[in-house]
Amino acid sequence: MEYRGLGRTGMRVSPLCLGAMMFGGLGNSDVDACVKVIHRALDAGINFIDTADAYSLGESEEIVGRALAGGRRDNVILATKFHWPMDVSLGQAGGDPNRRGNSRRWIMRAVEASLRRLGTDWIDLYQVHRPDPDTGIDETLAALTDLQRKGKIRAFGSSTFPAYEMVEAQWIADRRNLGRFVTEQPPYSLLARGIEADVLPVAEKYGLGTLTWGPLAAGWLTGLYRAGQAGPPSLRADRMPLRFDLSTPENQRKLAATERYAQLAEQSELSLIHLAIAFVLEHPAVTSAIIGPRTMEHLESQLGAAEVRLTRDILDEIDTIVPPGITISRLDHAYEPPAVLDPALRRRRA
Repeated sequence: MEYRGLGRTGMRVSPLCLGAMMFGGLGNSDVDACVKVIHRALDAGINFIDTADAYSLGESEEIVGRALAGGRRDNVILATKFHWPMDVSLGQAGGDPNRRGNSRRWIMRAVEASLRRLGTDWIDLYQVHRPDPDTGIDETLAALTDLQRKGKIRAFGSSTFPAYEMVEAQWIADRRNLGRFVTEQPPYSLLARGIEADVLPVAEKYGLGTLTWGPLAAGWLTGLYRAGQAGPPSLRADRMPLRFDLSTPENQRKLAATERYAQLAEQSELSLIHLAIAFVLEHPAVTSAIIGPRTMEHLESQLGAAEVRLTRDILDEIDTIVPPGITISRLDHAYEPPAVLDPALRRRRA
């Protein structure tokens, strides 16, 4: 397998990164089966694993730690994330307001808990899962810099940050003589191309490694969602009903685009899954595409995508289906800044 430089860190990673979100109660609660999926991925040449503390409230990290025990840890670039609450499940209200976010207070607690669950002495890439408008970025960078100097983490990065916040973080790091984000983890797929307009150019400008999530668009690009057919039941659809309500105008446009992609894949003698992942890996700013299999069958269907090379004709046809820089559904941005969500921030005060 080809290995790529992870930004300017000196670490080299596989173009497919194994995402562990589906390991645990959010996806597959069979721990032994999840461990077998991780071992199969490692045996296939994947050396990059991404998880997060909030995935099944730590269960995903525990499963990854179990899979890497017994001598496999040293050969893996291990990434995890912090930010979301750890005393209530994702999407639920309530909980302790200080057991979340990007403050020094929380970061110092969160990293120790992740190290314990992962069964390791260090984390190769520690990532801020989302921006925190209530915490200054200098506070976050200073805490992460201290962890790096202590040897608890090797490098740190951001996830799903807007381009302007990526730039601000680089400037603050330079001005305050702090360590800087060396990676970004944004959503990117055939249906969500918005980051091509700003995030990916910023990543290239600052030499960031980019590990993109959602190359199969939460299952939309697996072939299970087709025009004229009811979408399959899933835990994701239960948790995020608006993203899978096939009657909405945005999702109707996604269905139409998916149908054209399926036809293009068939004409190109590719599976839709391989077309989707290969497209993401084609962008020169992308280091790795995060795949998130729940089962061994899912993993096997995705493994060969890193070897697929799309011709210029296929890429040109893709651009006619969803133009560069366009994300069909706003829900696929995965992060909306307060200026959009809070009406008080975009209306004049009397």
